[in-house]
Amino acid sequence: MRNKVLTKDFYVNRLNFELLGDYAEYLIVGKDRIEIHFFEFKDLDPKQNYGQVYIRTDDIDGLYQALLDNKTSIHPNGGLQTKPWGQKEFALLDPDNNLLTFGQGLK
Repeated sequence: MRNKVLTKDFYVNRLNFELLGDYAEYLIVGKDRIEIHFFEFKDLDPKQNYGQVYIRTDDIDGLYQALLDNKTSIHPNGGLQTKPWGQKEFALLDPDNNLLTFGQGLK
């Protein structure tokens, strides 16, 4: 993360994660059984950041709608779709261009 205040705000207030730890150059957020750790990297160039996280959920439709309702930007190419590999997915970018893909297996 380049800016802990922006990262914390995005994950806690936009994605509804819980703040689990807030240290000088380190941040921990969590939701359900997910925990994400961030370290400070002020020189990170978001245009060259290829960080990715895949998060599985049991309510992809509800999560997607909740994010739309709170006006969270969905990736322009990452709208909710059923994928050929048996997942229903959508994606978004955090303030540092880390790609967050949310998915649920089809039953």
